[in-house]
Formats: sequence, C-alpha cells, structure tokens
Amino acid sequence: MELRHLRYFLAVAQERSFTRAAERLHVAQPPLSRQIQQLEAELGLELFDREARPLKLTEGGRLLVEQATGLLERLDGLQTSMKRLKGSKRPRFVIGFAPSTMYAALPNLIRRFRASAPEVELSLVEMISFEQLPALKEGRIDVGFGRVRVDDPAVRRDVLRHERLVVALPVAHWLAAETGPLPLSQLAEEKLIIYPREPRPSYADQVISLFKDRGHAPEVVHEAKEVQTAIGLVAAEEGVCIVPTSLQRSKREDIVFRELSDPDVTSPIIMSRRAGETSPWVKLMGRVIIETYREWGWPAPKGIDE
Repeated sequence: MELRHLRYFLAVAQERSFTRAAERLHVAQPPLSRQIQQLEAELGLELFDREARPLKLTEGGRLLVEQATGLLERLDGLQTSMKRLKGSKRPRFVIGFAPSTMYAALPNLIRRFRASAPEVELSLVEMISFEQLPALKEGRIDVGFGRVRVDDPAVRRDVLRHERLVVALPVAHWLAAETGPLPLSQLAEEKLIIYPREPRPSYADQVISLFKDRGHAPEVVHEAKEVQTAIGLVAAEEGVCIVPTSLQRSKREDIVFRELSDPDVTSPIIMSRRAGETSPWVKLMGRVIIETYREWGWPAPKGIDE
C-alpha cells in the first residue's frame, strides 16, 4: 500500500464517482480504477458498492475513509512543519504531552517558558506517555510530559510530583450525593471507564492495578481513546472513571468529582528527555519548573535543570 492508493481512494470516496475523481486528480479513469482494485486486493475486501449510483462505500470503505483521512492529515501537518522549520532561523523546541497533563501545571509552565525564551519557536505535540519514548529517541520531540514510567537507558525520566486521583461520577449516581472521600472498594462493583485505549501500557493500566492491588477485579465497560471521551461517557451514565484531581478544573455540570480515601492513590507527572541531553532549552524548562513549584509551595524536583 502506498500513499497514492489512499489519496486516490479518498478522491473516489468524496466524489462518489470514478469519472469525477479521475478529472479531479488529472489522471485517466482506467489507471485510477486499477489503483483502487490493487488496494482492495491488498486489503482483501471491497471498498465500494459499484452497483450503486452514485457509488456507495462499503463498511470497510467507511472505516478506511476515517483512518486514511487522519493519516494523510498528519502527514500534511508533518510536511508543513518541515517547511516551516526550513524557512525559520529561530531555534525550535518541541514538547510532547499526554492530554491529562494539560489540566495540571503544564499550561502555566509553557507560558513561563515562552516568556523566558521568546526567541524560541515552541511547538506542542499531543501524544500519550508510551508514544513519547520513540519520539524522544528519534528527535521528534525534545521533552515529554506524561504519567507512565517506561524503562529505557536512552531516556531520562524525572518525576515532578504525584497527583492525587479522584473518581468522576454521573451527577445522578447514588454515590454523588455522599459526603466525604470514597474508598476504592466501594467502586469495585461499578462499571469502569478507562483511557487511553491504546497503545499500552498506559495510565489505564495504572488504574486497573489500583483495584487489583486491593484484591478487586473491576468490570471495564469502555476503553476510551482519550480523557475527554472518557469524561463524556461518564456524563452519559455509562460508568465511572478514575482521573487526576486537576480534571476538576473542567467544571462540568453533568459530572461530580469525589475524593478517594485510600492512601497513595496517585498518578505521577513525569518529564522525560534524552539521556545526556545538553540543550539549553531543556535546562531552561527544568529551571522554569523549579521556580514555579517553589513559588507555589510545592516540593521542587531536584536535578531537572542539569
């Protein structure tokens, strides 16, 4: 499968016609049809109902539209970023971040970093903790902020702090009206929503381990792709979700957040970087974190400005 196969497929899917797609792509119709047939042969399924007028997508075709669109959008974004980098003389600093860290101190840290280094072109890339490891090693990001410890000698990890976890409940849930912290054991029989769905290991595995370490086997009813989807499922009364306490800042009226009484029910916030990294901007980010934490009265992590 090549990128042209996907581009040709999307053109036919959007135009619902091989003829119009060929005109749009400035190619002859027979070669276009052959390209689609090659793609179908490789996938082992038909992508279009050719008897329908206009053409209709099969179930496999609809799935491929969704996946191919996202893939090509990311590729186009990558090409744009590379062109921007080529034309820019400013130093570039790329931060990878797990979505849930944006509810904690990270936005403030980013603002302070920008103020301290206005000459730097700062880019933010959303990626879960597990994806940050290869991104660091391949040089696609300079630092990563996540929640999962991944052992690799090529990557240095600094735990910035441990954030308390809370449970997100639908506003009509019978536990929402309770007062005082809730023990995890009281949630063991509830339908559990976890995130992210993949890749693993991830924060989802941390949550499941919290229950298993206490002898419980929770019923996982949904594995959401990201935290916002998980919270939406809670609001829809599909289940409950264990989330970092900083998510309470979202202030949704259809969600109730309750503290957990169990000790050490926390999730680490970890800054990762390449081992032996000497970039002045990585060191600056470390100093920004130390200064911010001290200002807020939090224990300042040691050595991250080295």
